Order: sequence, then C-alpha cells, then structure tokens
Amino acid sequence: MKNNKVLLAFLWILFTVSCSSTEDGIENTEDNTEEEITELSLADKNATLETKALYANLWEIQQKGFMFGHHDDLWYGRKWYNEAGRSDTKEVCGDYPAVFSVDFGPIMDDRCLTENGIRENAIRRRVILEAYERGEVIIACMHLNNPLTGGDSWDNSRNDVVKEILKEGSDTNKRFKSWLDRLAEFSSHLKGDKEETIPVILRPFHEHTQTWSWWGSSCTTQNEFINLWHFTVNYLRDTKGVHSFIYAISPQMDSPKTTNDFLYRWPGNDYVDFVGMDSYHGLNPNTLTINAHALSKFSKDIKKPCGITETGVEGIRYPDGSPVTDYWTKQLLTPLVGQTISMVVMWRNAYDPAEEGTHFFSVYKGHASENDFLKFYNDPRTFFSHDLPDMYSMPKKIKVN
Repeated sequence: MKNNKVLLAFLWILFTVSCSSTEDGIENTEDNTEEEITELSLADKNATLETKALYANLWEIQQKGFMFGHHDDLWYGRKWYNEAGRSDTKEVCGDYPAVFSVDFGPIMDDRCLTENGIRENAIRRRVILEAYERGEVIIACMHLNNPLTGGDSWDNSRNDVVKEILKEGSDTNKRFKSWLDRLAEFSSHLKGDKEETIPVILRPFHEHTQTWSWWGSSCTTQNEFINLWHFTVNYLRDTKGVHSFIYAISPQMDSPKTTNDFLYRWPGNDYVDFVGMDSYHGLNPNTLTINAHALSKFSKDIKKPCGITETGVEGIRYPDGSPVTDYWTKQLLTPLVGQTISMVVMWRNAYDPAEEGTHFFSVYKGHASENDFLKFYNDPRTFFSHDLPDMYSMPKKIKVN
C-alpha cells in the first residue's frame, strides 16, 4: 500500500484517540451528532447485498479520489498472453488496477460457440474471478455482433436492426434474447468463495452517441434506442432474474460538452445506475477538465456515481511519434484534480511481443512514461487494488434503495 496513505491513516487514528478523552482523562462517550444518511437508488430493487454495497462504495470513493482501471489488464499485456497473475500495471508499480474492464460481447453472440471462443471465455471467467478475489471492481462493455446482418459491432449498414430486435417473435428478437440468455447464464456462474454472485458494472450499448455501431445514432431513433435499453434491462432483471448488474451508460465525449449532453437519448433515472463517459480527447487536457466537470456535476444532480469508462491515447505518443513521458500526471491527474468521479479506465494494451504496432493505451514495463506513472500511482487521489476498502460490504451512512 502507498506509504503516504498509511501515514495519513495513522495520523487520523492519533487525532481521533486524542479527541476521545476530556482534559481530565475521562472518555467522553456522548455523541450528539445526528448522522446524515445518503440514499441512493438502483434500477434493480432486488439487487444482491454485494451489488448494493459496491454501488454505495462507488459513490463514497469518488468523494475521495478515483480508481485506476485498465481493459483486459489481467488477460494479456504488451508482451505476454494468458499468464495467471501477470499485469502490465503491476509490473510497473507493484499493484493491480482497482478496476478490471472486460468485454461481454463474445460470451453472448455466436462467437462463444467456436473453439477459440470457448477457450477465451474460460480465460475471461478466470480473470474476473481473480480480480474479485482481490476485492477489485469489474466493469464490462458489450461489443455485440449485429444480430440482423451477422456483421460485427461496427456494421451500421442497416437502420432496422433495433426495430427487428423489438419486434416480438421475429428471428432477430429471438436471436437477441438467446444472447441475453447466455449473458445471464455466464453471470450466474461468477461466484465468490461464499457462493455469492459477483457484481458487475454492465455497459450495454456504449458510445451510443456515435454513428459507428448498429445501436448508434445513425441506425436508431431516440425512442428506438431508449426502448432497446429498457428491453435489455427488463429482460435481464425481470425475465432472467439477474440481480448482480449495475447498469451504466457511456456516451462518447471527445470534444467539450455540458451536463445537458449526458441527457442525449437518456433512458431515464429508473433505468440508469452509473453515468460513464468514454473520452478519446487526445492530448487535450482542457477538454478532459471541462467534460469531467460536467460529468461530476451531472452525477451530483441525479445522485448517481460516475466515471471515465474508457480513455487513452493510442501509443501514448505525440503526433510526431515521440512518447508522452508525462502523460499520467499532466494529461490525466492534473485535469481531474477537484473532480468527483469514481474511476478512470484505460483502453487495452494489445498483445504485441515484437512491438510492431502501437495499439496500447496504458503503461507497461519499459515504456518511456513509466516513471511518470509511478508519480501518478503514489498520488493519494489515485486508488489501486491495495488502496481499496472492502468494496463489497456496505459503508456507513449510505443506504441503497
């Protein structure tokens, strides 16, 4: 654990002990302060105790700082693949990310039926269990194939995909339901050592503000997107009885935005638990400051935790190809000072042992930003695995309805 955080905790204990006695050395047991309870609300009123506890802790932790996360960090890294216990993050700072991001799309659509899909989904389950056993937070996106055309997530060639999903009894409707069935089945087998179901922050239909996906702005009307969101939540929660999901929306905010932009195609407060933001703003820290401020304000206004659910600069480099050696402190930490967000999640480091490409968004051993990342890691406002409280036990003074 970081030394500065331990020191602060020790000083706080000394302070509280010294204040617990009168000048005569007699303990003062009177407490006339009425505790103020913060009440939060989940879309799933039957959410498991662990899910409610995680939700409460997301709210509490963003009052203190933010968790660092990385997509697929435990599965593969820049120079390694499927080696239990490894992590590009850990090999730099000695600690795992607080948030493990993963993709649920391949466990849902027909990729799960292939030999490669079966093997990879076994790995996916293993690394989720590893993260949870350490007390880390799991967040999942859904890069789903197109259920009408058979194309991938980026197949936006038809604007009637969602229409067909919502048409009860259609082939596309049946296919999409079968995909949700697989998600429910997969999640039901994610169990802790007490047989509790592992909570997951689920990001269905992320970046819906963009045109690239079959669920995006070029293929759906506002009502179609909202109805798709409602259909998905209702089916998982009410039909399949999945009570371990925290539903997160993740618009893509690359240019300066306001709080009103988060209401674009908003499914309603009763259907959204967590407000995310995918931010590929490049090397423009002022844009991140503006958007993180808008996100923080929106989070406070509707009393729902929030976070940056994807971000990064591919290759962590300037346009001329040179590395950004102070990326972590200047491009991430400084813009987020004073903001109220629970997490910042970097996109993946593709497995590329020969280092032929530049598809990586976070640090790894030997990268030029390594020393700057250590400064970022040691800042008391950043939370990694060892810094986390028990994220799955209900904190005091918070109630989740």
